Amino acid sequence: MSLEATYEQGTLRLSQPITLEEGSKVQVIIIPLESNEQPKRTLEILKKIAELPLEGKTNTFNGKDHDQILYY
Repeated sequence: MSLEATYEQGTLRLSQPITLEEGSKVQVIIIPLESNEQPKRTLEILKKIAELPLEGKTNTFNGKDHDQILYY
């Protein structure tokens, strides 16, 4: 999930409401929007990474094989 927020008096104010259960823990990555073009490019790259499938269709190795190979 990516959205904008404004930092005011020590608090981040979200630009739109989000749907999370009360007490949910989240990880926040802060990329200032007013800086140069590099943070925008970084955000684009992070979005593309997040959209990648967890395992490729042609990849014969998958996460299920990890322990079997690691602890052989």
